[in-house]
Amino acid sequence: MIERLGPWDSQNAASLAPRPLVRLPLLLAVSCLGTGAALLGGRALLELRPSLSAASSSASLERERRWSPDPWRRREASLLLHQRAEGDLTRQARLLRGQAWGSDGLAAVVLKQQALNAEALDRPQQAVALWQQLQRRFPSEPPVADALYSLGRRTPALRQDLLNRFPAHPAALAAALEQGPAPGERLAGALHLARWGPRWPGAAARLKESCGNPGLQADQRAQLAAGLAELGDATAGIGCLKKGDNLPAAGFLGLARALLRGDDAEKRQALPLLVSAAQGPSSDPTAEEAVRLLAQQEGPEADAALKQLPAHWQDSAPVLAHRSLASGGQGAIELLRRWPGDPASWDLQWELARKRMLEGSWSDVQTLLSAIDPAQLPPALAARQRFWLGYSQRQLGQDEAATATWRELRLHHPGGYYGWRAAVQLGEGDLSLKPGGSLPSAAWTPLSSGDSALDRLWRLDQRTEAWEAWRHQRGNQPPRDSRELLLEGRLRQGVGDDWTGFSQLEQANLRLKPEECPLQAQLEQSLHPPRYSETFEKAAQNQGVPVALLLAVAKQESRFTPGVHSGAGAVGLLQLMPATAAELAGGPVAESELIDPKRNAELGSRYLKSLLNQWQDDPLLAVASYNAGPGAVQGWISPLVRSAPELWVEAIPFPETRLYVKKVLGNAWSYLQPRPPQC
Repeated sequence: MIERLGPWDSQNAASLAPRPLVRLPLLLAVSCLGTGAALLGGRALLELRPSLSAASSSASLERERRWSPDPWRRREASLLLHQRAEGDLTRQARLLRGQAWGSDGLAAVVLKQQALNAEALDRPQQAVALWQQLQRRFPSEPPVADALYSLGRRTPALRQDLLNRFPAHPAALAAALEQGPAPGERLAGALHLARWGPRWPGAAARLKESCGNPGLQADQRAQLAAGLAELGDATAGIGCLKKGDNLPAAGFLGLARALLRGDDAEKRQALPLLVSAAQGPSSDPTAEEAVRLLAQQEGPEADAALKQLPAHWQDSAPVLAHRSLASGGQGAIELLRRWPGDPASWDLQWELARKRMLEGSWSDVQTLLSAIDPAQLPPALAARQRFWLGYSQRQLGQDEAATATWRELRLHHPGGYYGWRAAVQLGEGDLSLKPGGSLPSAAWTPLSSGDSALDRLWRLDQRTEAWEAWRHQRGNQPPRDSRELLLEGRLRQGVGDDWTGFSQLEQANLRLKPEECPLQAQLEQSLHPPRYSETFEKAAQNQGVPVALLLAVAKQESRFTPGVHSGAGAVGLLQLMPATAAELAGGPVAESELIDPKRNAELGSRYLKSLLNQWQDDPLLAVASYNAGPGAVQGWISPLVRSAPELWVEAIPFPETRLYVKKVLGNAWSYLQPRPPQC
């Protein structure tokens, strides 16, 4: 049956008929919105996946590079695989092909890597084209510094552009060192290095050479002297100056710092320089540091220099702490309570408490250590204070209080020397001297700098790029606080500069503020990385020494820097004297052998084993002997070695050996007990 249209229907049928031309825009809009929503939803789903990083497996990276629908993810996988293909230039070129798209910083990194790869493959025209593209597309990104350096070989004006725009970038420092051969050009390069990078390899010789230029102006002499002071060569820095030359306060401070590392005569030379640097107001950080350094010096000349300070420094914590210590502790408790957060108070508290410990005045020790709340101290110092507070409580018969104090220490500071000694006191473990052993593998951790671009470079294992970006951002300005010290220390470790990196991490550890406790776990991990694991494990197994102890000695001796030489002539990872090495090897050992990590570890582990045998596996005596020699240690033997080993360590008459024993055995304990501290 056919349904008929009624009157109303017939009148409105036309309006109900499809009108394609009218509906097409609506359909297109709905379609586009749907597609956009699908793309956005797909992108959101893609972003939910775990980020690629240096911890990702090569197999997973290869899958992402080939099959991921996300082009950003494919590029990140390609960059990570490129780092792992070091030495295989053809594969590296293939991995980065077509990945220089977009306008973000990663495209600049890709272009730089492609250009370097082309140079390594002896394709100069391709390299030039890539460098020019990088310079054109990313004029302000740090990788363009390398483009200016390379292109500057043919166009010298680009080298000057590099020095002006990226003065602290390693490429600029390399260019400054190469300036010449005209004397004026060499001087300009030396002045650039003195200001922006005096530690650059080869800079020291150029600075010394330029100091001999007879046409130097006073400000140029001051700049070169400041650079040499930063290198620790105060003698050359002072020799660069003429009578009447006026240095800024930071220049006086730099020269004084360098002199304080020298002998007694040089330390005396530093005193008037520190007085000059301390003339600024109490808000001036340079003046404050000069006052603190001056207050740490001993003797009548230092006392006289302190009296020359401006009046506003005479009532400061560093000056009053110096006078209290010189008087045997007069007014110390009042000072500690007045300035509980000042480093001068912490030093005063420890020096007086240590003296009272060795005298057996445990009530005084407890009073001194209770004057500052451990929560106001950096974690490393809080651990020391808690240990000795617990020790004094035990000596005074307050056993429950001692146990509670040591357990709190173990919770907040499980690693290090005092974490070890607290565990021993509580019967919760001891340092294992089992021969051989294995080390944990190094785990990748995020940089967590707060700078998303820097964090991404680190995550993608672009460690050199991250370091160069940081240098460009900071110039030659040193890290100011614990967070910056931790960050720069890790970046330096990332590019293989363990020597400076560990030094900065140690400084961060001593400056860490109580409210920065969340950084402590990252700091602990960075301070105890397993370096040369296979080498040390093999040497430890062959000689029958604990691998953690061997690693701990190497960390303290050389900061895992194979080529380092001491002033006394010791060489390599375990800082062996050539005569000692020859005795261990049964014949002369060339310096090239001692620089080799495997050979040095073999001989160093043999020496450590002989010391452990000599002292019946007592780690305190063996480690003290490694630093001071068995003869010196023999003269320090007392009943305290067995009855109170912690007090025996504090009685060691050589401050260097005292610190060395605590550092090495604390390192060994941390390697064996990788428990994170709790906030």
